Amino acid sequence: MMEICKNLCLNPAFISVILLCILCIKKVNVLLAIIISTITAGLLAGINIKDVMHVFISGMGGNSETALSYILLGAFAATMAHSGFTDVISSKISKIVAGRKFVLLGLLTVIAMASQNIVPIHIAFIPIVIPPLIGIMNKMKLDRRAVACVLAFGLKMPYIAIPAGFGLIFQNLIADNMALNGVQVIRADIWKSTFILGIGMVVGLLIAVFISYRKPRVYEDKPVIGLQTSSEPVFLTKHWWVIAAAAATFIVQLLTQSLPLGALVGLGIMFSFGVIPQDKMDHMMNEGIYLMGYVAFVMLVAAGFASVLQESGAIEHLVHAILDFMPESVLLSSLIILIIGLFITIGIGTSFGTIPILAVLFIPVCLHLGFNTSQMIILLAAAAALGDAGSPASDTTLGPTAGLNADGQHNHIFDTCIPTFWHYNLALILFALLGIWLFA
Repeated sequence: MMEICKNLCLNPAFISVILLCILCIKKVNVLLAIIISTITAGLLAGINIKDVMHVFISGMGGNSETALSYILLGAFAATMAHSGFTDVISSKISKIVAGRKFVLLGLLTVIAMASQNIVPIHIAFIPIVIPPLIGIMNKMKLDRRAVACVLAFGLKMPYIAIPAGFGLIFQNLIADNMALNGVQVIRADIWKSTFILGIGMVVGLLIAVFISYRKPRVYEDKPVIGLQTSSEPVFLTKHWWVIAAAAATFIVQLLTQSLPLGALVGLGIMFSFGVIPQDKMDHMMNEGIYLMGYVAFVMLVAAGFASVLQESGAIEHLVHAILDFMPESVLLSSLIILIIGLFITIGIGTSFGTIPILAVLFIPVCLHLGFNTSQMIILLAAAAALGDAGSPASDTTLGPTAGLNADGQHNHIFDTCIPTFWHYNLALILFALLGIWLFA
């Protein structure tokens, strides 16, 4: 045990992730915190500063498609907002809710889930749907930590358990990387194993909404940045083109497996049919960058961070140091693997990008320990997903904060990251262990 502690304290990956968490808790900007942690990891691994920056900048390309998706989807969302479509939607939601906070939370859960599978715009809906509802939330004294947990659930659970949209991408990544490491898996069967993880997230959601954050929380009525109000929004002909653009984005994404192309087609439809005048095209793109640009850049630097950690060999050394003391018990060894996965993902901030790293490290170990295919699927999916909720650099946390902090009263770390961390990561660990036991 002393040897493990010594290896941890000297490991660049461990030190850099701990530093990242400390900096974020101390309210250092997430973007700067990741860059500082990246340089620290590289220098501790013996890489000179010039090479650290080269690997870091080169590695940023790993999330370039995701970043481009966010920029284009941000422009798509801004165009929808300026067309008045989101005002109509928010007005309808306000009438349906009628002061009932659990109805509002239920609707937001459905919308967030739809953003992953039905209309795969991911977090782009949050900055346009949530700010107009902040006034309603304040009147109901709704704890925004509950809303953050609801949104994180809708962004995360579908890709873990539902084989469509982002879920299809996530589960295909699992199948492909397991095959690369010697385990053949039928892609259509992945969800049959990961479904139990989705159940765990439902349990975490219920605890957050009905127990942890059920009590009223008072917020000041402050101006909401960029909010445009209307006494009675009216559904117009141009809004049908907005719906057509959303449908086209969904269809193109499914056919081409390219989210940026889908967003581009959606934007083309709205500009071509006069939803927004073409002379405002530059303004819409600029506003899209304003809405989603920060998140996009955080994802880019997170990919660079991951590249430096991989280049340093620190993650592999960390895993092997711990695996030398791996117990023979399947459940205990699974718990250790899950904790390592949590640690890696919370630093990198992306479950999708973590799958290849974890598969290379853990599939051979699982084969050695005698895990069956279903157990390995559960372990890899859970280890990759752990930390996505709760990571300061994850879109699952950055997205909710982008909407809920529109009036400056929602802290990214204490109101989004910590609540989602406790409710979903603990649930994923417990239900992953339950699944491994059931599939034994």
